[in-house]
Amino acid sequence: MNILVLNCGSSSVKYKLIEIKDNKVLAEGGVEKIGLEDAFLKFKRADGSKQIVKLKANDHKGAIGAILENLTDKVEGCIKSFNEIDAVGHRVVHGGEKFNKSVLINDDVIAKVKECYGIAPLHNPVNMAGIEAISALMPAVPQVAVFDTAFHQSMPAKSFMYALPYRFYKEDGIRRYGFHGTSHRYVSKRVCEFLSVDAKCQRIITCHIGNGGSITAVMNGKSIDTSMGLTPVEGLMMGTRCGDVDPGALTFLMTKHNLSAGDLQNIINKESGLLGISGVSSDMREIDAAIKDGNEHAKLAIEVYKQRVIKYIGAYAAEMGGVDIIVFTGGVGENQSVVRQDVCRPLAFMGVKLDEKLNATIHGDEATISVDDSAIKVVVIPTDEEYMIARDTEAIVEGREAE
Repeated sequence: MNILVLNCGSSSVKYKLIEIKDNKVLAEGGVEKIGLEDAFLKFKRADGSKQIVKLKANDHKGAIGAILENLTDKVEGCIKSFNEIDAVGHRVVHGGEKFNKSVLINDDVIAKVKECYGIAPLHNPVNMAGIEAISALMPAVPQVAVFDTAFHQSMPAKSFMYALPYRFYKEDGIRRYGFHGTSHRYVSKRVCEFLSVDAKCQRIITCHIGNGGSITAVMNGKSIDTSMGLTPVEGLMMGTRCGDVDPGALTFLMTKHNLSAGDLQNIINKESGLLGISGVSSDMREIDAAIKDGNEHAKLAIEVYKQRVIKYIGAYAAEMGGVDIIVFTGGVGENQSVVRQDVCRPLAFMGVKLDEKLNATIHGDEATISVDDSAIKVVVIPTDEEYMIARDTEAIVEGREAE
């Protein structure tokens, strides 16, 4: 079965065409700068080389049309016709309390996804644009929605409630939902396969850290707490997002500087985090280079970044009454060995013993990076959200429940 996985952003569409039986990626790439004159399609050829093609993509339908044309192109394509695409799986960011698993898209699902626009105004409308584009271009193909928030719907109320007047939860749905759920679900399952242990009796802390970042406590296969909240801003310090901050500081800044809600949204989402403190970049590699040049703000930024990760791991270990496995994933978690080392060193009191020489050699590979007698296994597992979306899509199209 060939499954097209789509991830629609505000001005981009990323895609992978996966032959799911053998987990073979037939094609991958994306359209960027949708709606601008310099929009382009970037894709990987069969030989591994990369190609960039300028195109006119005024909207997501145009972008997805360009992707489909490229997939069926006589020279660059990997399939002969749209008929070779058996199903399409969509990443949908917010399912609210309406969805606790992936679902086949129909009119009822579309209506419920649209009901979540209010709590995900930046994400769900563009996710829906992708769904509507496929409906127009390939009306017969089945589509599946895979929600970032679904995995976290197992959290108990004590974990997801905010200490605000209850009416805001009841009337407006204000609560912690969590994100990166597809990634946390994948790596928590995959690490148990990798270590040959039963997921139903493990206490796991999954650290998805990169430009965006979140940490999840996974107990016996279920998410019981996670660092992101109503939106992806809460929790860890990220590339450009502030993470946890005193709401009183925000109202103070709004009053003092006469900031609008839109101004504040821009600050906490796009001007904060590593970029905000360092004044250099949101990219960890550029932060590292600035530190080597003696930039004290860059040094402070990375210290704050690591401290937040340490704090959440410690909190979730306490919440679960201990931890058996700590997993690192995401761009930073998979590739920044120094960050992993500096996070793990203060956890020695819990029984974490890192193999620092081995850790230094691991960049994007599956590996156990703790020593044999470490009380807690520390493992690097590269995430594969597209594979998880494809797996869910296959199961649902075939009439089975997603895992």
